[in-house]
Amino acid sequence: MSADDHFETFNLHGTAVAVGGRAVLIRGRSGAGKSDLALRTIALTPRPLIAHQPVLVADDRVLVTNGAAGLRVTCPDALQGLIEVRGVGIVHVPFLAAAALVLVADLADPMEPMPIERLPEPLDPAYICGRPVPRVLIAPFEASAPLKLLLALAAAGPA
Repeated sequence: MSADDHFETFNLHGTAVAVGGRAVLIRGRSGAGKSDLALRTIALTPRPLIAHQPVLVADDRVLVTNGAAGLRVTCPDALQGLIEVRGVGIVHVPFLAAAALVLVADLADPMEPMPIERLPEPLDPAYICGRPVPRVLIAPFEASAPLKLLLALAAAGPA
């Protein structure tokens, strides 16, 4: 039995991607681009700005456990390693079974003019399972969105 066994797990709508065991929870309405952004992010390979290979934790449904060591994200068993690729279908990809949740990325509405400030003040944290988690706003369909997501994840606090 692990230390987290007695803590409640919540099933959230979103997608989680991890780098080096630290995860970002991508949130947005249905069709907002969560899976597309995750797919483009996990397709990136390590290079000077990307220390480790990004990997999928969960797509569409993310299990978040509030444990003694912090928040952990996992995937429902039936969805492990699966991601929806719009126009193609469900695709199998490498996945990480669990990671520490250190960041929330809310997707900007593309219909909003200039939804993201150039030099934004830090956003109020997201509260996941009652715990504050740093939060960023990402325009999911910008060409640089996957790299921006990884830079924000690298800058997020410790796990």
